[in-house]
Amino acid sequence: MKFSCVALLGFLLAFLLSYTTVAQSPQTPVLRYALTQATTDTSRVLLLADLSASFRYSRHDSVLYYAQQGLDLARRIHFAKGEGRCLTRLALLQSERGNLPQALRLNLQALQRNEASHDMDGIARTFNQIGLLHQSLDDHRQAFQYYFRALAIYRQIRTHDTSQLVSVLANIGATYTGAGQLDSAAYYLEKAEAEVLRETPGRWSSWGNPEPYVLRELGLLAAARHQNRDALNYYRRSAQAAMPENDLRSACRAYQYLAELYEDQQQTDSSVFYGRKALHMGQKLSYVVGIVHTSRLLADAFASRGQADSALQYLRIKQVAQDSLYNPLRLKQLDAIALAEVQRQQKLEQEQSEYQVRLYIYAMLAGLGGLLLITLLQARHNRQQRRTNAQLQELHAQVVEQKETLVAKRDELSHMLRDLKTTQNQLVMRDRMASLGELMAGVAHELQQPAQAIDNLAGISEQLSAELRGAVQALPLEKEQAEPLQDMVQSLAQYQATLRRHGQRVSNIVRGMREYSGKQPAMRQLINLNELAENYLHLIYHDALAKNPEMQVTLDLQLDEAVGEVLLVQHDIGRALINIFLNAFHALHTRTHQPDVPADYVPTLTVATLRTGEEVELRVRDNGPGIPMDAQGRVFERFFSTKSPEQATGLGLALSQEIVAEGHGGTLAIESEPGAYTEVIIRLPAPQLPTVESAAATV
Repeated sequence: MKFSCVALLGFLLAFLLSYTTVAQSPQTPVLRYALTQATTDTSRVLLLADLSASFRYSRHDSVLYYAQQGLDLARRIHFAKGEGRCLTRLALLQSERGNLPQALRLNLQALQRNEASHDMDGIARTFNQIGLLHQSLDDHRQAFQYYFRALAIYRQIRTHDTSQLVSVLANIGATYTGAGQLDSAAYYLEKAEAEVLRETPGRWSSWGNPEPYVLRELGLLAAARHQNRDALNYYRRSAQAAMPENDLRSACRAYQYLAELYEDQQQTDSSVFYGRKALHMGQKLSYVVGIVHTSRLLADAFASRGQADSALQYLRIKQVAQDSLYNPLRLKQLDAIALAEVQRQQKLEQEQSEYQVRLYIYAMLAGLGGLLLITLLQARHNRQQRRTNAQLQELHAQVVEQKETLVAKRDELSHMLRDLKTTQNQLVMRDRMASLGELMAGVAHELQQPAQAIDNLAGISEQLSAELRGAVQALPLEKEQAEPLQDMVQSLAQYQATLRRHGQRVSNIVRGMREYSGKQPAMRQLINLNELAENYLHLIYHDALAKNPEMQVTLDLQLDEAVGEVLLVQHDIGRALINIFLNAFHALHTRTHQPDVPADYVPTLTVATLRTGEEVELRVRDNGPGIPMDAQGRVFERFFSTKSPEQATGLGLALSQEIVAEGHGGTLAIESEPGAYTEVIIRLPAPQLPTVESAAATV
């Protein structure tokens, strides 16, 4: 018994040692030994940061452990360079786990610490990681900006860290592949491969050997060129090269791409084999992006085989990972952080511009002072001469002229700066709306096929219900037996009709989303304004009830039938109405939760339409808390909202006003009394259309 316990303990010790060896990269033991020999706290911080980096693709818990230790020590000793390095590692960990907003926030904090300590190597690494975040969102333009800034720094400082240089070159090549510029992608990936081959084996930094990543991207490039045999070779070489480095992430992606390639070749067994290996690697590392792609592939493969249980299992894995990766709140946070960074850069540029203007003014004042001094000396020596007064008058005229020139230049620079701010704000908003359109296009594309399937199956089910009704009627049954069957068949037919109606509604919503995200400008159509307003009102009301089940609102519809059809861009006016209704329901919800709300208070939303000659008028009135007097003059300013950032998710009254005024030639106004009501008034031009009788009379 004693011998068996000793043997068991020996086996466990050997297992733990082998697991530790497998779970680390070849650089880890050297760094651990150096950490034990470090004599200063600053050296310990930098070694802890490097140790954290060595576990980046093998053990995320070790990344967090060493990076957090280094960050705590760096903050205790006020070591800015070490803070930047450790924050970069923590940002890398959040990026791998799919928390992109937190990753961007940590990278921006690291960038500030790197800039404060003039750590050029750290700045370049941070730029590279921010570029990866934009690349993961398919924002190629921003990704290229950060990658090329990182590459310029590495070339400027002539870095000896080949791993980082290769990483930037490979990232640029991968982004060009994603953008469809395959020649440029080949140029940078071949440069990255040459750097890998040039480096002496065993001399890589804590970031390890980037060969698996380069080979994988070369495989993607070959697949994009339809060179499938070369792609398979690169993917296999990438997976083999990842094993000595314990690079689970590269192995996961290589197996994923092998599975996708075999899926395209309709070799399902091979696709499932490599897909399972990729999923195992991704789950072991908690690599969220890899889990999403691989689980989707496996779900499709088992669905094509008719194995519904396995397909459902992998769909659930995909849904969990995808919810954490593409959470709408995280995307909004990511937009807010990116916008704050753009504003910070704009502020720095503005300060630099103001500094240059001040230098110019100081130089001009110095020149004027010197000129004035020379003039005074000349006047002193030539006081008795007749030309003194003329010279002084001439000098005075010159000073006045130069002053006017300076004032004009100052005003011109002020106008240019104001125009630049306006243009920058418009570009930021345009980029955000473009990203929203692309995201909506993707969602509509994913919803289109299941919506069509629901519609088709509902139609077939209606036919089958009719046939079933006929079959039941033909059966020789007693009345007591036949009536329950006929009632059930009738109920089934009604359910199928309801399902078909809702399926058609989903199809209409998907079509509207595709129109919203389309590249071409939408055409105006004759739309029944009353029906449009009523449909959007009920849609937003049901959404509000889903979020706040306890909220009950009285809807008062006062629709003038004379309004009729109006020439509109449906989805644009719909966007404006959605924003207005959201604001109204939010105001009513806020009023019901105020401590001083009267006991007889009934939340009421009134929607009224009216035709007044050649115009139609739509009014939306709520008896909520109203808009404060000091905010009423700013409601149409861009980015202004009376709600908190978490609640301000609408389109914004500024853009709603643009839709009504610039898009349709109408007006949008707001009337509000604090504590009583808020009313939004939309007026649109709507000439009277000729009726059928009048048209016939004219003929």
